Amino acid sequence: MAVQLSRLPSYRLHKPSGLEVVSIGGRDVYLGRFDTPESRAEYDRLMAEWLATGRRPIVADSASRADLTVNEILLAYLDHADGYYVKNGKPTTEPVNIRLALRPLRQLYGHTPAREFGPLRLKTVRQAMIDSGLCRSEVNKRVRHVLRAFKWAVGEEMVPPSLHHGLKAVPGLRRGRADVRESEPVKPVPDAFVDAIKPHVSRQVWAMVELQRLSGMRPGEVCMMRSCDLDTSGRVWAYTPESHKTEHHGRERRIYLGPTAQAVLRPWLRAELGAYLFSPAEAEAERHAGQRGSRKTRVQPSQQNRRRHRPRKAPGSRYTPGTYRQAIEYGIGKANAEAERRSREAGLDVPTPIPHWHPHQLRHNAATRLRREFGLDVARAVLGHSSPVVTEVYAELDGAKAAEAMERVG
Repeated sequence: MAVQLSRLPSYRLHKPSGLEVVSIGGRDVYLGRFDTPESRAEYDRLMAEWLATGRRPIVADSASRADLTVNEILLAYLDHADGYYVKNGKPTTEPVNIRLALRPLRQLYGHTPAREFGPLRLKTVRQAMIDSGLCRSEVNKRVRHVLRAFKWAVGEEMVPPSLHHGLKAVPGLRRGRADVRESEPVKPVPDAFVDAIKPHVSRQVWAMVELQRLSGMRPGEVCMMRSCDLDTSGRVWAYTPESHKTEHHGRERRIYLGPTAQAVLRPWLRAELGAYLFSPAEAEAERHAGQRGSRKTRVQPSQQNRRRHRPRKAPGSRYTPGTYRQAIEYGIGKANAEAERRSREAGLDVPTPIPHWHPHQLRHNAATRLRREFGLDVARAVLGHSSPVVTEVYAELDGAKAAEAMERVG
């Protein structure tokens, strides 16, 4: 406590006026006559508010509050977001998304007094997002980030509640009623396009692809698989990820693995229960070993144990959704190059290249198959989709349906 108190702004005398003054965030706040019980009590109250708000600048009165600019609001909100959006001790991607959403607001109205930012100016910011080429759903999402920033500012008494209420009056862009680009729906990947990359990706990546096609798990969930997260005691295995997308809603995520998925997964189970099953470091070591084995000339002695002194970036212990996606993109490129080379050698027309696809589409493959064969309810249970209003009464029923379905299909 002593360390914390030593860092508090000092209680000091403003000699010209004989008043107590304390400086917070570059602002001088006057608290009454110096060294009186009343001024001491006011100082203690102000310090308690300052600590309660995460040591952010306190707006002392309505006059100071009216002087706040949009930039000052955003700076305080981003500082809050950096500390709030943390998961398992690591920052999430949400602060990055927030900064992208707030950029046109800062560029257009950063120096504008926050009290003057109303619905018409919000529409101007939204139009700037549209002009940048964003699709309708992304524009609506980023506008919601802007509204959230001002809602937070209301809670901190930095802007009046009427400001947020006015901004909420701006309706979201509706499909077919706005001159804005629509996003392309995410569709399943044809199996032929998936199978084409098998010779051009590592064993680890291909196992992850197969597991996603069979189980419908998210890319992040397959990347973080560990032996300790698997229950292999039953005919249908159950995988509980250490972290998942909806855990902040208090929901448990359980992924069921049938016989086919078990056959894919069994070679990757580890004695070290906390180790990740799919390691890019191991994939890189296997690739180098394969390159050495396919050499037609002997490796020179000076090259046998050669290592980069400081590699630009060493492979990690597990894939991330980003590196997993990059590995698939690399496989697609190699598959297209190989097909083009073979066609030219045979004197045939160059085939149509495999279009780009990403691992999240494999989840749609599983969803389409499950819905077709078992219905919408089972597909929702297997994939972990749920509305926040769904009660826990159905949790056991969902698990039974999901286990039964995955025992049959893989």
